[in-house]
Amino acid sequence: MKMLDELKVKIFSDGADFAEMIEMSKRSYIKGLTTNPTLMKKAGILDFKKFCIEVLNVVREKPLSLEVFSDDFNEMEKQAHEIHSWGDNVYVKIPITNTSGNSSIPLIRKLCNFGIKVNITAVMTEDQVVKLCDVLNNSVPSIVSVFAGRIADTGRDPVPMMKKSLQYLSSNKNSELLWASTRELLNIYQAEELGCNIITVPGEIIKKFRYINYSLERLSKETVSMFYEDALLAGYRI
Repeated sequence: MKMLDELKVKIFSDGADFAEMIEMSKRSYIKGLTTNPTLMKKAGILDFKKFCIEVLNVVREKPLSLEVFSDDFNEMEKQAHEIHSWGDNVYVKIPITNTSGNSSIPLIRKLCNFGIKVNITAVMTEDQVVKLCDVLNNSVPSIVSVFAGRIADTGRDPVPMMKKSLQYLSSNKNSELLWASTRELLNIYQAEELGCNIITVPGEIIKKFRYINYSLERLSKETVSMFYEDALLAGYRI
């Protein structure tokens, strides 16, 4: 099994804890960072712009994806231009649809043609990827985030979808496929094997990096010890 520094797939840290984001940005194997409004809400972020600027004051080189939060396409466009202005390393995250299911494709076309680097988020169907390929600008960097984890949550294998997405995006040298909603450490190696460009990894999965190539015999023993110690602590009797 490859170690982190041997992987071709780029690992992006996904989160909204300021201290964690700064720490992750300093790790050599973390090639970029992403966040979203849900993660920011969970982290207790109250001032969106202030938080983003504070992160960007430290994270100046590695790509950072920041998401718009309006549901109106005109307002979404204004937010995209504002977020874009905050730094050269910023990718503006645009949802593939709004909450009514209306496609963001026309807006994505406008932003790409303006020269804004976009990260298209919540992509889950082949049709969405096909339509994106028609509007992404070959001269402007872009990321297509296919939510493999959420696809898997429905009982579907996301691998065929990821393979097709790679094929569709192969004609655009500036567009990268991102494996999103990572659920387990194995997903990193699945993304690597497929040839995905990027995978987002949350902090709880990054903590499991120590298990790469870990002895299964040792892990078995540690698991048994955990069961035993917890039973003792609980004071169980039969």
